[in-house]
Amino acid sequence: MIRFPTSRACAVGLLVVGLQANAQNTREIPPPFGPHIHLTAQDFAESRSFGRSERIVGTYYFYWYNVGTKEHIVNGDGSDALTDHPKSLEDFSYRSVRWHKKELEDMTAAGIDLVLPVFWGAPSEQDAKAGLHWSYAGLKPLVAAREELLREGKNPPRIGLFYDTSTLQWNSWHQHIDLTTDFGKHWFYATVRDFFSMIPPKHWAMIESQPIVLLYAAAFARKYDQGCIDYTKEQFAQDFGGRVPYLAREVSWQVKADNTVAWGGALGLKTPGIASLGPGYDHSAVPGRTPLIVKREGGKFYEDNWLKFLRRPSLFVMVETWNEFHEGTDVCESKEYGRRYLELTRRYADLFKRGWKPPRPAGGYTDARSVGVALGPQNQEKGLRQVDNEDGATEAATLSGREGRAIKPKPGPGRYLYFAVDDSFKWTESMDLTLEVEYFDAAAGTLSVEYDGSDASAPYHGAYTRCPQVVRLAGSQSWKTAQFPLRGARFLNSQNRGADFRLAVEAPEFAARQVTLKRE
Repeated sequence: MIRFPTSRACAVGLLVVGLQANAQNTREIPPPFGPHIHLTAQDFAESRSFGRSERIVGTYYFYWYNVGTKEHIVNGDGSDALTDHPKSLEDFSYRSVRWHKKELEDMTAAGIDLVLPVFWGAPSEQDAKAGLHWSYAGLKPLVAAREELLREGKNPPRIGLFYDTSTLQWNSWHQHIDLTTDFGKHWFYATVRDFFSMIPPKHWAMIESQPIVLLYAAAFARKYDQGCIDYTKEQFAQDFGGRVPYLAREVSWQVKADNTVAWGGALGLKTPGIASLGPGYDHSAVPGRTPLIVKREGGKFYEDNWLKFLRRPSLFVMVETWNEFHEGTDVCESKEYGRRYLELTRRYADLFKRGWKPPRPAGGYTDARSVGVALGPQNQEKGLRQVDNEDGATEAATLSGREGRAIKPKPGPGRYLYFAVDDSFKWTESMDLTLEVEYFDAAAGTLSVEYDGSDASAPYHGAYTRCPQVVRLAGSQSWKTAQFPLRGARFLNSQNRGADFRLAVEAPEFAARQVTLKRE
């Protein structure tokens, strides 16, 4: 969800022109930006690592703000670039040791163990005025702030890398990087190298002596393969005293890595390996975007996602985000919410580290034998809620005299109807259920079901477990009923928009009228 900074909209236009040529030139990758390179064992004398069985809470840190220059605070047209706002604009700058120190202190108060600054320090940004680029300029005062806190006897979050891979496409060399080439591998590694070369090893966030690197989306790479990951690990070990990065791929990367993480936790809990969750989402202040708002519900949305996570936790969770004010995903102290989300983070981080597991919630469907929803212009919900998503938008439709909801046409494959189950119906961690669907057989194709289940090999660690039964659609222009056995359903709202299951449709047209979920 990260986009090119809105305060540099004019630069985006220039980059687009440059990218049209799309040529990979022969520029040389510059040497390491920072001094902490070619390390020895002595350089790690003061370093500390998390254990592999240790419970870790991290957060993404957007340090690109500068009140003096209005970077990432004011749009190019002079409008407010922020949806949410810091409590005060005084000293609100990536160049300020004082600002970084306050944020690190607040992260400590929130129970955060590691901080991942979002880094745009691609090799291209070392050119000309690159020393002033916020990605480089902000790290030295961040390190200085952490040093001060250590001298005061405090234990601030350790520092890892959030590699914002959008620089593979948007950069001042106007290159769209092909990571399958030698040049592309060097580029990819150099971004990781430059970040850690600016951070003394005593401040690194590591798991079993491996410095932590989380990747953003793969879509920005022109091409990629496993080679860029393998090269980065090999070369890093040569330059940094034998240390090999703990590299977590974003789910869009089809490569082997140490772990998997999903961007988008602010929209709802994601648990592909490293979990991610957040307080909601609102990018209303960002020009040129299709409106997308996930309401905070006074903190309930954030708490619900923590509770879902705590019912089936991983050992590593990322809070998305600490302070991305553009997209309204901040949990830090803010003008709009004070310290409410900081305090909520501390509460649930403590529960997570204690291993507390919340009981199943009681409610109106605790003893019900079934839940369902009648679909139409106004859905009639009885413990089952239909959820619209970008790949599952619907509209009211009347077919053969009966009302229902039809999937809106969209380009490309993948048409879905999403549903969320009332929490009070979820009586155990693994359930055997029968799903009954009344549907309109509008066109030839197939109908299947993907549910939040127990198949660890399915996407997102089972979130999209596929029911083995597939219904053939014939285009008979009639209403029909199909049943699907859902074995080992866990229903932790792990699908898009917090859904528990979805109807997967491979047909140009499809509508449904009644969806019922029954206990066995």
